This record gives sequence, structure tokens and C-alpha cells, in this order.
Amino acid sequence: MIFPDSELPINSDGSAFHLHLKPEQITDRIILVGDPGRVDMISGMLDSVRLSMFSREFKTIIGTYKGKDVMALSTGIGSDNIDIVVNELDALANIDYSTRTEKSEHRTLTLVRVGTCGAIQEDLPVGTYLVSEKSVGMDGVLNYYPSVGEVSEADFEQEFCRQTGVLDRWARPYVVSSDSELVERIGKDMHKGVTITAVGFYAPQGRCLRGGLAHPDFNERLRAFRYGRYRITNYEMESSALEGMARMLGHKAMTVCLVVANRYSKSMFTDYHGSMEGLVRTVLDRI
Repeated sequence: MIFPDSELPINSDGSAFHLHLKPEQITDRIILVGDPGRVDMISGMLDSVRLSMFSREFKTIIGTYKGKDVMALSTGIGSDNIDIVVNELDALANIDYSTRTEKSEHRTLTLVRVGTCGAIQEDLPVGTYLVSEKSVGMDGVLNYYPSVGEVSEADFEQEFCRQTGVLDRWARPYVVSSDSELVERIGKDMHKGVTITAVGFYAPQGRCLRGGLAHPDFNERLRAFRYGRYRITNYEMESSALEGMARMLGHKAMTVCLVVANRYSKSMFTDYHGSMEGLVRTVLDRI
């Protein structure tokens, strides 16, 4: 199959349309962050940096850390951007840009998202490092792909909808798991839980301002949800699309976040930069 220009746009210099990276530049180990400024922080931790690229919200550095080739890439906010980033990284790894055909040998990427989140359980205070063992996608992105049923967990989804009373006019939730080996290696001494990937920051996460809420008690239902040993622990905005698309395309992915707000106690962690630096260094050591 040949991927035409309209489906796989490639810039005139041979780079991916949004990321402006070339196939020979990417590394197998990739740290994803939301904020482009966080890429600058990671840059200062690397032993060397051989490439820096900035296009829209997508800022990339490529270098070495303790002998390992690594990339740090900002995705901006939201699962729609994850759709762009994962597809373009996969294309750079597994499509021959000269022929626009799929390569015969698959290349597996390791994608670790390091972000911030809001906890919804009382026992997860601000400053906690929290791994998304599973993610519930409220964003709907994966539902546009035919293999969603092969990578998602139907029984969990059904019970989630039953217990929480998901509204019919919302996107159908999907549930995906992070790569278990990554969860154990990188998150071995961290809290683990089930993350809600919201489609927005305010009403989609139960924040009631002037617009109100269509489902006012949704957060209380999330807090009470149980499925076997699993409970809902936190909100963020990217993990389900990342983990689902990575699994769908044959890559390894997980998300780990620093809890900067606790929605139950109404507390907020405003000066979290030192804790974030500690989390990034841990991920760099273990990736």
C-alpha cells in the first residue's frame, strides 16, 4: 500500500508534517510532556543535546542521558494532539518516506508521558507520583480506529458506564492498559491507579463555573467506582489515547503524573517544579 500525500503529508525537507522530524533523527526512547517549557527543563538534565526542533506546540530535543539515546517531545494539551504525535512518530519509525510504503520490519518505540494530574481520592495528596495502570478515555479518539475493540477492555467499559451513569450524548468511553513491563520498571515504587482522560479541563473534569455541569454528581460516582481491585484515582487529558494508540500500533507506552491538585480535599500544589524535576530524573534513569 502506498500512502498518498493527502494521508501522509511530508514537508519539502523530508520531515513529518507537524513534528518537523526526519526518520533518521528519532530515538527508540521518547519522553512526552505537555508543556514545551518542560522540554527545556529536560534538556538541562541530558549529558548532550544534538538536535532541537520547535514547531507549533511540538518542541523536541534529542540527545543522550547516561549513555542512552533519548528524545523529549512536547505534545501540548489534549488527546487530539496525541493522535497527531503518535501517528507521526509511528510513521517515522515504520513507513519508508522515500517509497511511502510500510517497512517490512516493525520498529517498537517506548513512549513515556510525564505530566501533571488532579487526584480524586482522599489518600493521594499533592506531590504524589501516580502511574496510570489503566486509563478510561472520555475523549473518543480511539473509537475512530477499527481495532479499538482489540486493544480495549469491554467488560471494564460496560461496568464503568453502569456505575457512573455516562450520558448517551458523551463519547463512548474506552478502557486501555499501559504496558505492564513499563509500569513495573518505571513505576515500581509509585502509586498506581485508573486514570480518567478528560476531553477538557473544566466541565469535563467536573469543575463548575458559569456554564454548569450536565452530570453534577459524576465525580462522586467516579470516586465510588470499583471493579475488582481497581478504582478511579485521577484526571488528566492524554493517557488513554497514548496508551491505546501505542498498543494498536505495536509500541510500548505508559503515563506517570505528579499530583498537583486533590479534588477531594480542594488542595493545590503551586510550587511543584522541584517534585517534577525529581520525577523526570527517575523516568530518565529507568526508561
